[in-house]
Amino acid sequence: MTLGESERKSADSGSADIMPHELCVLIIDDDPIACEHAKIVLGQIGVHCEAVLSGKEGVEAVKLRHARREDYNLILVDWKMPEMDGVETTRQIRALVGNDTPIIILTSYNWDDIADEAKGAGVDSFVSKPLFAASVMDEFREAFKLKNMMLLASKADLTGRRVLLAEDVEINAEIIMLILGAREIKVDVAENGQIAVDKFFASEEGYYDAILMDMRMPVMDGLEATKAIRESSRTDARNIPIIALTANAFDEDVQRSMQAGLNAHLSKPVDPEALFNALETLIV
Repeated sequence: MTLGESERKSADSGSADIMPHELCVLIIDDDPIACEHAKIVLGQIGVHCEAVLSGKEGVEAVKLRHARREDYNLILVDWKMPEMDGVETTRQIRALVGNDTPIIILTSYNWDDIADEAKGAGVDSFVSKPLFAASVMDEFREAFKLKNMMLLASKADLTGRRVLLAEDVEINAEIIMLILGAREIKVDVAENGQIAVDKFFASEEGYYDAILMDMRMPVMDGLEATKAIRESSRTDARNIPIIALTANAFDEDVQRSMQAGLNAHLSKPVDPEALFNALETLIV
């Protein structure tokens, strides 16, 4: 379950109950022993954990998950790390993926001197080492409740929005149109990347709210079409959300998508909830 799914269910139920076995937590700490300790402690209550040993690796891991719209539910960052400390790591994560995911700083030191700077960088809370599952979950619940309210307030209304769909397989296009139609989203279809580029530039600036881009198409593939749009001087060409739809979900495929200027990378067959969540959060 993603953070967005957890938040929506929590909002529906009026509670902030957290199911540990549904959580995926990223631990960023240069000490391998501390990473293993955190994984063991949180694993005992059913939380799935991934760990990396530097701030740079942490930023990259968060970036890849965010591109798939599978954000971590919680990020635990050690404060004192070489090259990039926990505050700078948080600042870079926030710049890339926004404020939805709670970030907690782990430290053995007194954090009073950096509290203001850390909060400004996007840190939600602090937890002392050694790590205890109860303290982490208590802090996460508090951050979760605040971010739940912020997320619900910031989501775009999709009714009447117009989407350009680049998809060469007719049955796939029909399925996606049915999915989008359930939320009253208007769809124009382009049968390949070149047609998608032509349709986009033939439209008035701001006409489309988002582009759904299949990656494997004849004439011009999705990466080439995205680059052609992003290289334009039109304001909406630089800002319009472009979402990759593809069966290729390897890390290198996601990285290529991001380098070409795509905002998200969704796997086929398309999960409607993931698609709507991407549109709601990316459309301004």
